[in-house]
Amino acid sequence: MTERLFQPYRLNSLITLQNKLLMAPLTRCMADDNLVPTEEMAKYYARRADSGLIISEATIIRPDGQGYPNTPGLFSPEQIDGWRKVTDAVHEKGGKIFAQLWHTGRVAHPHFYNGDVVLAPSAETVEGTVPRMRELTYITPTPATHEQIQQLVLDYAQAAANAIDAGFDGVEIHGANGYLIDQFLHYDSNKRTDQYGQSPENMSRFALEVVDAIAARIGNERTALRISPGAYFNMAPDARDTAVFDYFLPELEKRRLAYLHIGIFDDEMQFEHLGGRASDYVRTRYNQTLVGNGGFTASSGDTAIAENRFDLLAIGRPFIANPDYVAKVKSKQEPVPYNEDMLSTLY
Repeated sequence: MTERLFQPYRLNSLITLQNKLLMAPLTRCMADDNLVPTEEMAKYYARRADSGLIISEATIIRPDGQGYPNTPGLFSPEQIDGWRKVTDAVHEKGGKIFAQLWHTGRVAHPHFYNGDVVLAPSAETVEGTVPRMRELTYITPTPATHEQIQQLVLDYAQAAANAIDAGFDGVEIHGANGYLIDQFLHYDSNKRTDQYGQSPENMSRFALEVVDAIAARIGNERTALRISPGAYFNMAPDARDTAVFDYFLPELEKRRLAYLHIGIFDDEMQFEHLGGRASDYVRTRYNQTLVGNGGFTASSGDTAIAENRFDLLAIGRPFIANPDYVAKVKSKQEPVPYNEDMLSTLY
């Protein structure tokens, strides 16, 4: 059964989606050397415009946010112009698209921006090397000062304004998967002893400041957030993290965002500190529009929506393999299986 997926969904007074099947953000590393979106990227997104909402690949808010090669930015006039071609192409096909705003924090590397400092909440190093550039080893980050934190908040807000200038319908703040905002929300990566660390209220402060600054700049109706209370990427689990999200989620609900997106790798994973599935944990603490993802098919996602586990379904890799994924689901055709070779091509 997939009928529920093809019902329109009203996010708010400004935005109504044509269906409940969203294209999840998928890092493709296909921008040019100036991090400008290309014509091929415009064609790539336009082919998927029949989804209810496209969430763009993670897009860096400023140069020192880069942790992977050829990831697009939203901080230069050329990048804004490049994204305008993408959003125009999507809108011409009747679609809607949000920009996912990103700073990688301690997963950044100075190689990409000719610097010598990586900013993060604390001087806690990530083990390993940069994906796709394994010769680059992560360095020990520098704890951001209060002034640097406030500048980051301003830069997130400016990137959101740039996204609207580029024609996006809204933005999704990347607050998940071990990147900068998520690093403030977890004890493994946040060892601060000031007003940004130690307690749930303090550890949530930076994320809420970013959300509030963006909502003030472009409107809460165009502001969304992705979180991952149970997906420990580039960090170690800590049972104390639950208290942070126990505080954080009700605070987010007060903001009346466009939606909240749960970033997880497999929704069936059980997390002891969350009392089970991450999506169930979030749903009991957040009652507004919730986007689920993590290993779902269209059918299992439709069932999860029927069970009120979340409201909208984000699908990732099948959209890489199937530009016509929505049409195939509608007509009950079998999608082409995803494989790793597809990562090197936009089509």
